[in-house]
Amino acid sequence: MADPSQGSKPLRVLLSEGSSTSAREAITVLGLAGHIVEVCDPSAACLGRFSRFVSKFHRCPGLRDDPAGYLSFVEKLLSEQAFDVLLPIHEQGFVFARVKGRFESRVGLALPVFESYRAAHSKSGFSRLLGELGLPQPVTRIVTSPSELRDAVRFPCVVKTSIGTASRAIWFVRDDIGLTQALRDLGARDAFAGEVLVQDLVAGATEKAQAIFSHGKLLGFHAYRQIAAGAGGGEAIKQSVRRPKLRADLATIGERLGWHGALSVDIIMPDEGTHLFIDCNPRLVESMSAYLAGLDLVDLLLRVSQGKTPEPAPDSREGVRTHLAMQALLGRAARNGTRREVFRECVRVVARRGPYAGSVEELTPLRHDWISAVPLAMTALALLADPKLAGTLSKKGWGAHLLGAESIRLIEHENFP
Repeated sequence: MADPSQGSKPLRVLLSEGSSTSAREAITVLGLAGHIVEVCDPSAACLGRFSRFVSKFHRCPGLRDDPAGYLSFVEKLLSEQAFDVLLPIHEQGFVFARVKGRFESRVGLALPVFESYRAAHSKSGFSRLLGELGLPQPVTRIVTSPSELRDAVRFPCVVKTSIGTASRAIWFVRDDIGLTQALRDLGARDAFAGEVLVQDLVAGATEKAQAIFSHGKLLGFHAYRQIAAGAGGGEAIKQSVRRPKLRADLATIGERLGWHGALSVDIIMPDEGTHLFIDCNPRLVESMSAYLAGLDLVDLLLRVSQGKTPEPAPDSREGVRTHLAMQALLGRAARNGTRREVFRECVRVVARRGPYAGSVEELTPLRHDWISAVPLAMTALALLADPKLAGTLSKKGWGAHLLGAESIRLIEHENFP
């Protein structure tokens, strides 16, 4: 990859969306490296627009409602303007992988074959893969009807639709009342048109791992533990950890899939020596934790996207604590927080007190990117006015830039697009 920090020419990079926290953090990493960053997104006020590092914004059709229109928009943009790399920062990789051959002569792009992408993107597909490889996961049953679900449930358990992002379409079922509600919600979503997973609920610490692969070979790995949760199950505070066994297991997964590009997994740790895989994301997720711990996964991904195969990078440093102030405030308010509690959380974040002592901000790096203060300040003011707005605000990250069940069916159809 061209490395601006070493005097090389900056790359012109197109991000596939700008609404997610993953996109916002990638923008920071790219901007600090001196690359030229452009973003396409259906929302005119997406999170990524509030950055001095974004040189141009392109408003596009939403992937959820018009996947063919979204794909056509990106292809037209690439035909009219010269980009070095297309970075599928979120679920847009699903549609790009479907027609990957059409991008090969236009732009650098790191994605596996569509069958591998689909296996990682689907919770049932990933569960089956873990079974084939003999890798650890909670006891899992895959069902396709309400009656099968009732028969499979053992309290307490977790019920998931096969497709879902950002902790959507997940139910923690502890009794018959919870089961009835889950069945009602699943019916409303027409979830049994596909597959539904039932997993034993396992107590333990939540951790995530991120990796970059080149044609099945693992090049970079970073893991972190959730110290405090934000809204929707995301991390408000994280701390980097070393997980050599998890690294080896993730390398096995990537090798089997012939993975090319970024891959992330969620795990639960019942004890310090055991991990169970609970989810997979065929993308990079939030990259600043690794960057601040000394491993630039975005840089590796850019190089792989350009057809290069760099040497495997050393793992990141352990014990590096980072936080997302916006997630912390949303999480505090979402847990029935009062205005006073939200204000106290604001003070702790600003003063770096309590769990924020020694921690570095990931999402809105004011020191490097002052415009990022705008969405953070607006979120804080809204929650101080009414903490109940936390649910509404957090759902803005689950918008038209993501896939839906119908858009997945359209993309998978043999005649798409």
